[in-house]
Amino acid sequence: MPSFAALTPVPADPILGLTELFVADPRPEKVSLASGVYVDETGRTPILEVVREAESRILLAQTTKVYKPIAGDPAYTTVVRALVLGADHPAIGEGRVETLHAPGGTGALRVAADLAHRIRPDATVWLSTPTWPNHPQVFSAAGLATRQYPYLGEDGALDIDGLLGALEDAASGDLVCLHACCHNPTGIDPTPDQWRRIADVVARRDLLPLVDFAYQGFGDGLAEDRAGLLILMERARELLIASSFSKNFALYDERVGALTQVTADADSAKTLLSHAKQVIRANYSNPPAHGGEIVATVFADPELRARWEGEVATMRGRIASNRRALVDGLREAGAPGDHDGLFRQRGMFSLLGLSNEQVQRLRDEFAIYVVGAGRVNVAGITQANLGPVCRALAAVMREPAAVA
Repeated sequence: MPSFAALTPVPADPILGLTELFVADPRPEKVSLASGVYVDETGRTPILEVVREAESRILLAQTTKVYKPIAGDPAYTTVVRALVLGADHPAIGEGRVETLHAPGGTGALRVAADLAHRIRPDATVWLSTPTWPNHPQVFSAAGLATRQYPYLGEDGALDIDGLLGALEDAASGDLVCLHACCHNPTGIDPTPDQWRRIADVVARRDLLPLVDFAYQGFGDGLAEDRAGLLILMERARELLIASSFSKNFALYDERVGALTQVTADADSAKTLLSHAKQVIRANYSNPPAHGGEIVATVFADPELRARWEGEVATMRGRIASNRRALVDGLREAGAPGDHDGLFRQRGMFSLLGLSNEQVQRLRDEFAIYVVGAGRVNVAGITQANLGPVCRALAAVMREPAAVA
């Protein structure tokens, strides 16, 4: 008879497991640059002022806790669709776009994965090397095979030739997972010309783009960050887009995301929506309400919407300022190498290319937590920890001694 006692432990999550270690670390000087959350200069992840205002309005007006529709409240999904693609995008007017409310960006990816497995069970999902560590787990759990395409070159820039060469080997109907902006973990995004080359291969090889759009507004701007996605849509008539409000609304624990489906025509959009709703019904049945209501409330009020855009700009500006401070700090600390490449990167993350031994040494000797290969959350840098962080990084870069 099967028994739970026969199970053996599985490894901790490479990111959330680090958070648990960080919390348990008693050293007062400890610094976490591992978790993918925005923090302010005090080291806190704040609640946005527009979120507080929206929640107050919701609580005063709320009269029921009844289920939301399977696909989500249209008051939410309509504004998501407009934010992701632009309100005047032709595909919306043509009825080719449907958006479903999902529990976070991860939930949207899982719905997309389950949907892909339902309609293309033999398809392979192509992932960048490196990519967000949870991507392979999400797609594998849905029963999909995964393969990798090169992404980060030895020179610290996008390996566009390696990327395109790998996709030439993809089979018709395969999915290619692309980061719309602020690539996690490298911070390296394709240029417009590179996006066009990617779109050409995707269209010619008949691939289905699955676009992870978790950081809209954290790169160059809310509209600017959709530029690569829009280039893709010029060539690819069908796409799946997983988006999230965890970062740009700081609604991490509310799990507010969406899956936007773009099809070749309006009839296909309705048919695909019916399949996605069936996937959701068998998974979590209905989306959570509160976070989506916050977003819809903010977008329904032009004054709140403008204030939110200002708060996003403030977060984006602080991240860019931290990136400059990190480069200056590494130079001052005598870190070997040229770190100007950090200026070309976008979003919260940068990949410093550290070895596992260097990462462990940072944690053991200096109480500084970063993800494997040296992914650092630039937003986690403050005036108080900048000096210690840069000196520790310089030390391990100069002397990458193996850990016993």
